[in-house]
Amino acid sequence: MTIEGTVRELNEDGLGIVKVGRRRVLVPFSAPGDRVRIERTRKKKRKIIAERFEILEPSPIRKEPRCEYFGRCGGCLLQHLDYRDQLEFKRSKLNAILNEDVEIIPSPKIFGHRNRIDVVISTKGIGFRRYGTWWDVVDIEWCPVFGPSSKKVLKSLREFIEDHKVSLYEIGKNEGFLRYIVIREGKFTGDLVVNLVTGPGELPEDFPGYFPYADSIYWSVNRTPSDVSYGEIERFWGREFIREKLDGTIYLIHPNSFFQTNSYAAVELLREVAKRVEGGRVLDLYSGVGTFGVYLAREGFSVEGIELNPFAVEMANRNAELNGVDAKFKVGADRDVENLGAYDTVIVDPPRAGLHPKLVKRLVQKGPEKLIYVSCNPKTLARDLSELEEAYTITHMTGLDMFPHTPHVEVVVELRRQRFN
Repeated sequence: MTIEGTVRELNEDGLGIVKVGRRRVLVPFSAPGDRVRIERTRKKKRKIIAERFEILEPSPIRKEPRCEYFGRCGGCLLQHLDYRDQLEFKRSKLNAILNEDVEIIPSPKIFGHRNRIDVVISTKGIGFRRYGTWWDVVDIEWCPVFGPSSKKVLKSLREFIEDHKVSLYEIGKNEGFLRYIVIREGKFTGDLVVNLVTGPGELPEDFPGYFPYADSIYWSVNRTPSDVSYGEIERFWGREFIREKLDGTIYLIHPNSFFQTNSYAAVELLREVAKRVEGGRVLDLYSGVGTFGVYLAREGFSVEGIELNPFAVEMANRNAELNGVDAKFKVGADRDVENLGAYDTVIVDPPRAGLHPKLVKRLVQKGPEKLIYVSCNPKTLARDLSELEEAYTITHMTGLDMFPHTPHVEVVVELRRQRFN
């Protein structure tokens, strides 16, 4: 059945909404005001999504996307919107979810800002997953969101494949030697690391010679049936780590480390958190590689960090030593943290699932005077805030656009403990 209609607004995932009677059909890569014809749909988790459609009359707010792969690649959904419209969409989204009018700090750069991309190397192509699929790939020459060095790396990779005729990943079959190439770049240092992820097998000895411009080259092996872009480190060439420098703080980055993917906006995030911190003693929960903790220690705070991942803790302590600061990081689980009230400020930056219920309970019962919640998922943030407001008052909320051209947005919430008579 063919459907014609006008996109009235975007849902929180950045998909256009076309109303058909009581139903809503979601249209990817569309803009409010687009007149569309939908020829085929699919159902996903009770949602109806347009799979084949055309734009009959483009919206006046639509603009020409910079990336030639837009509309096929699943990486960006909003590149056809002016950046001001993207920010307004995110502001409306936060308002709807958090019931707050939240100002959003723009990303200083909206192209070339991303410091990591995970590119699949498959028989379907070398690139990113086609939107709405796990089994298909859009073949790319480079990624404008990452920047020019992606073109250089992918060109070298293709030369290596052509010279050695190595087998490529057959998605869904767990077959093929080459699986992913992960590219990471220090935007403020220029350091570049290339991490080739393969299945079990032998890597030709001259592989590093194809990337003479890289500061660090890794070979990782995924020995599991999982379709993931990481594995056990088999070998590396060049430097063990690359470096990134955020507002004067230096961080070592390993291929398997988590790090904020937008270095330019990360500087704004660090500054926003730092100006909310009060007192001398700070606890950095979910501390990762010490992104917040090391930065705050350079600002003069006494910092302790707790993180579940032992390797991240090792990296955080290395980063503290590298910067010569008073920050100590240790392995621990969020739900087991006690003595929260002994700190002047506690920073929490949990994964998308949000805070553990036991931690929320402890914060309510015996939390610090100041709590700073950093979240990449407004929904779980809203859930946690509804419980924390039993003991805390929200005193400030700021959004940061860490992810231009996507529906995602980061939020920093400042909370102060209530005083009961």
